[in-house]
Amino acid sequence: MDGQVNRVPDGGFGWVIVAAVAIINMTNQSILSVFGQLFGGELRRMNEDTFTAALITNLNSLALNFSGLFIGPAIKSFKPRNVAICGCLFVSLGLLICSMATESWHFIVGYSFFVGFGLGLISPSTFMAINSYFSSKRGRAVGVSLAGAGVGQVFMPHVVRYFLDNYDFQIAVLAMAMVSLTGIFGAMFLKPLNPPLQHNNRKHIRLLSEKDVEKCQVTPQAETVHQPSEESFSKKMLSRLVQALDLELLKDFVFWSIIVGMALVYTATINFTMIFPSFLRHSVDLNSQLVATCMSVVAFADIICRLLLPCLTDYLRIPYRVVFLLGTLGLFVARMFLAETKDLRVIIAMSVLTGMMKSATVINNNLTISSHCRSEKLAGGLGLSMMSKGLIVITVGQLLGWIRDYFDSYVICLYAQSVILFLVVIVWSPEIYYRYRRQKRTTTKSIETTIEAGVEEVAKLNA
Repeated sequence: MDGQVNRVPDGGFGWVIVAAVAIINMTNQSILSVFGQLFGGELRRMNEDTFTAALITNLNSLALNFSGLFIGPAIKSFKPRNVAICGCLFVSLGLLICSMATESWHFIVGYSFFVGFGLGLISPSTFMAINSYFSSKRGRAVGVSLAGAGVGQVFMPHVVRYFLDNYDFQIAVLAMAMVSLTGIFGAMFLKPLNPPLQHNNRKHIRLLSEKDVEKCQVTPQAETVHQPSEESFSKKMLSRLVQALDLELLKDFVFWSIIVGMALVYTATINFTMIFPSFLRHSVDLNSQLVATCMSVVAFADIICRLLLPCLTDYLRIPYRVVFLLGTLGLFVARMFLAETKDLRVIIAMSVLTGMMKSATVINNNLTISSHCRSEKLAGGLGLSMMSKGLIVITVGQLLGWIRDYFDSYVICLYAQSVILFLVVIVWSPEIYYRYRRQKRTTTKSIETTIEAGVEEVAKLNA
């Protein structure tokens, strides 16, 4: 893990950063939750159907996750604070474009690409800022910062409703663009704890190019001998690309297991969020008020557990990946019960369980990466994780949508999500157990060696 754990203050100014990140999440990440409320009426006015709305949101998710291709080099070269500021600017600019939209493709440009890319820059950069200030309390810090997004999801719909009821669509979107800009105020507090790593991608690539240019400018007599080959230059540039993106992480099978497993859980969660209201309305026959109540129960359980769960897991020192696995198992159980019942009491209980277990996976997503990657590889690890989510969402996510449409059943779609969640559980569990047993044997052996050495030392002293 991080080699600087002993030098981490585990608080102090770090809590100021946590509050700043909570503000950023409240004013930017929560925008995703009001897409239908904010843009639904305008899309209907343009005579666009559900397919267009789904395309806009899917492309937004794609842009958000594929920003991971740039996030590692960006954080290394420009620091988390500057990357987060750029993310807030992209989100605000995207909403500004949407406010002037007259055709649906304007929303694709503004919301799908600009807003998606901006949110993709914000998430890992803010996590990196928190990560450097905390060790044993890292889970609590991340939980509080992510609770900001939950609070935003509670209040933002009311802000949108106020502007839509009292003004018009354009003013409402402009207001949201201004709200997102307040995230820059929070980003200004993201002061790095340690000096930047000695890994400047721009400098390395510039020096590499200058070195090859110098080789090309040798004397004419030596030109034929020292002229660099195109193949050699390509290999050097490829090596720099691998280093910049930390692609050597992909040699690690466990890292593959982590990022693919988390991407599958992420995809199942997105699909559930999309179909849950329709499932309650059409499969369980609940009225709109009860549907809203169940959704609110999920949201409030999620927020509360984002605040309380890390305190418990940090105190018990449960590994982040184990907590993520338990959250995945809980989501699987909740899905199975929901698919098998129409009892309102059971549905409310499973809504609570869903919110609790969702918080366990959301909080421990980036934390799992941080516990597996060395500090200098963390930015690249977060980027590769985001890219895997983008690939899984556009493939497995579309497959889940096809299953729902082909069978015309929300229940079967819940079962399909359950299969995906259970697959992650059965793949991760043996590996985590094996690593736990190996670590336990290593620890026991180390203790025995220490005791034996102590006994021998005492024997020598007595002799």
